[in-house]
Amino acid sequence: MNNAVIVNAKRTAIGKKNGMYSQLTPSELVSPLLTFLSEGIKEEVEDVILGNVVGPGGNVARLAALEAGLPLSVPGFTIDRQCSAGLEAIRIACYLVQAGAGACYLAGGVESTSTSPYSERARFSPDKIGDPDMGEAAENVAKKYNITKIMQDKYTLLSYQRSWNAFKSGYYAQEIVGVGSYNQDEELFHQRNMKKLLERATPCFLKNGTVTAANSCGIHDGASVAFIMVEKKAMHLGFQPVLRFVDSQVSGVHPFYPGIAPVPAIQTLLQRNQLTIEDIDLFEINEAFASKIVSCAQELSISYEQLNVNGGALTIGHPYGASGAILVTRLFYEVQRRIDVNYVIAAIGSGGGVGLAILFEVVR
Repeated sequence: MNNAVIVNAKRTAIGKKNGMYSQLTPSELVSPLLTFLSEGIKEEVEDVILGNVVGPGGNVARLAALEAGLPLSVPGFTIDRQCSAGLEAIRIACYLVQAGAGACYLAGGVESTSTSPYSERARFSPDKIGDPDMGEAAENVAKKYNITKIMQDKYTLLSYQRSWNAFKSGYYAQEIVGVGSYNQDEELFHQRNMKKLLERATPCFLKNGTVTAANSCGIHDGASVAFIMVEKKAMHLGFQPVLRFVDSQVSGVHPFYPGIAPVPAIQTLLQRNQLTIEDIDLFEINEAFASKIVSCAQELSISYEQLNVNGGALTIGHPYGASGAILVTRLFYEVQRRIDVNYVIAAIGSGGGVGLAILFEVVR
């Protein structure tokens, strides 16, 4: 099989719903990333695969590819696996490269909640099972795994501090391609005193619950894309591969507990590759709710020192279809700042109880 490698990855700054990107459609939001990543090698791109959840329908990836000035021969492929969609797009591209179906793919995700035509979410589960909203499901996870509000707030504050440190260190600037004049995450600058916000916040999904607006992510717009190639072709074209795809796993859990869905996916992935948690140097797991992250870390015995080291969605936001690709973009840059990393995992849970995890090897 061919080795699939990631040679570049970028994201937009993340905007609040009805905020700085309020007038941009999904294709308009993601096309600057496609243009940037394909600069000078547009003719090499064989397809664009994008995750999108609450968009306008149609083939967003094809529309974005055309807006980005890619050749008419690039078809475009749009998928929806709820919040896992962006990570699934990268996963599919990696398998296509491995199988020899193509050599160069742009894959990731985009979400414009601001321009979504839908006033209500799609169903996650049938009535005979139950279809809780994500906030209620986060409460279910907290209750089942004994995750207190104190534990959730403590993690949220850690994520907030890490996000600010990453921003001030210039790490976020490395990840971001500006869209128009927007090149900084909008939510980050509206949370100047997270400690007070956490102390004052009250449960917002269940009367006696533990999940609050402060220890949950908001609703956001954004995009992220990775450039995936056959390793030999990447070297031939003068690219330095950074992450090599090793394996992936998708798992399902009860729709009442989607936040815990990354756990069986990660466990199966490690078992199949004869690895342990200690063998994984960095994890990026989407921070939709603090209850989710704390429960996943607890069940898998992941140290916070390995997990979301530059903050995450609790601070900067969760643009559904893009979030999984943002995790990979984070890893792409963080492994280049370190000399002691070999394996990393990106994982995410989705509405309906779906967990997806990808294992990458760092290329040296």
